[in-house]
Amino acid sequence: TKQKSQILNSATRKEATISLISMGFLHIGCNSILRSTTRFFALASTKMSTSPSSASANLLEVAQFSCLDDNYGYLIHCSATGQTAAIDTPCAKTYKKELEKRGWSLTHIFNTHHHWDHTGGNVDLKKLGDNIVVCGPKGEADKIPSIDTALGGGQEIVFGGTKAMILDVGGHTLGHIAYHFGNDGNSQLFCGDALFALGCGKMFEGTPTQFWGSMKRLRELPDDTKVYCAHEYTLGNGKFAVSVEPNNAALQARFEEIQKLRRIGKPTVPSTIGEEKETNPFLRADISKEIRENVNVVPSDSDEVAFGKVRRAKDKF
Repeated sequence: TKQKSQILNSATRKEATISLISMGFLHIGCNSILRSTTRFFALASTKMSTSPSSASANLLEVAQFSCLDDNYGYLIHCSATGQTAAIDTPCAKTYKKELEKRGWSLTHIFNTHHHWDHTGGNVDLKKLGDNIVVCGPKGEADKIPSIDTALGGGQEIVFGGTKAMILDVGGHTLGHIAYHFGNDGNSQLFCGDALFALGCGKMFEGTPTQFWGSMKRLRELPDDTKVYCAHEYTLGNGKFAVSVEPNNAALQARFEEIQKLRRIGKPTVPSTIGEEKETNPFLRADISKEIRENVNVVPSDSDEVAFGKVRRAKDKF
């Protein structure tokens, strides 16, 4: 039985080697979303280090766990094919432990951008198997350790019998990409440092025009898209968000919930695109008069200039 399983897994890996296909969304076949009566109880009951999302044989499991100081690591697994992908690799040791705990074999690494706390485990993790495929942003391919396949916005990748659309979300870094699985209510976004719960990444390499374009692309995703960002920055982001839009009732309610979660050491991630559209100041720079006034946007400012002012205000907060 073990020998048959090894043969099957080997064949599956070969069949699943990344292939690029024409642009266009396809319904996701693998997904797992925890549903609860309230977001607070759903997140508060999560045991990140031990329990992935529940899933049946044909669903994609998302295992979320802490890495380094404030990073989140993610493993996505399709039990129907046996394939497992790491979303970024902050710490090879932690990822190995999580793989062993679940009995999963790594087949893919999906990098979002080149920063060390997202690629630092690539080399060690790739040594776990002969056919592990490393994917990363085309615009940063020379900075992604052990990269096999370079990806750009508008391309799709095949994984576990499903497909992910690659989104150009440059701004934090020039070539930053995100991986979006599905658009039919089973929608999941792995966005690295482009978008955070109630925030966005620092603009290290990009421009306000580029970064604002990325925010608009993310804002167009379905409202129920689960947003799996790469850091637990939500409490600090929330303090800033409330300071620039204090009369946003949805934001005030969300911030109260976030404070409760963090007091008991629970994650505030994932969020949803719908929540971010209602409360994230970096997605609201063109629509919130209150935010624009509080960061000194003037009538002649374009939306990208307004976004840049919000970003600079957060940098100084």
